[in-house]
Amino acid sequence: MEIIKPGQFVEATYDLFVGAENELMERATKELPLRFVFGADQMLPSFEAKLKGLKAGDKFEFVIPCNDAYGERDEEHVLELNKDMFIVDGKFDEEMIFPGNTVPMMDASGNRLNGSVLEVKENVVVMDFNHPLAGEDLHFVGEIVTVRPATPEELHPSCGGCGGGCNCGDEHHNDCGGGCCH
Repeated sequence: MEIIKPGQFVEATYDLFVGAENELMERATKELPLRFVFGADQMLPSFEAKLKGLKAGDKFEFVIPCNDAYGERDEEHVLELNKDMFIVDGKFDEEMIFPGNTVPMMDASGNRLNGSVLEVKENVVVMDFNHPLAGEDLHFVGEIVTVRPATPEELHPSCGGCGGGCNCGDEHHNDCGGGCCH
């Protein structure tokens, strides 16, 4: 039976709890499992360290302290941006820019990042660029579903296939987009 080690394709189910009340934040089910290639920088290193050596059918439960996950919340990552940045076709983009919405943005260096709209004021939009799980200890309870050698497409997703996918921030997205858990 295959064990989790670098180069292995892994599918896992889990519930992710955060906060003092152990609030359910995210769930990966058998129908929509977390899929990734172990050791391919798709997941948090601390998450992979907890799974190393497990095999299909193994259950797991562990907590990753926030400093080993997404770090503490940083108030310097909460910015007031000029409302003019959000003008589309001559008017403010109210369809995308409203409190609670997460908006894909780009910094001055061309790096993609997501910002959560906290508030829309008269002349500025207040946005939070902290990871949604910053400041949270991550409590995982789950089971390993599949462990097998990764295919060439999974090992090199830029060569055609989507590969392992990612599962962070958003409930369940297994896609090729940015924002992987690292």
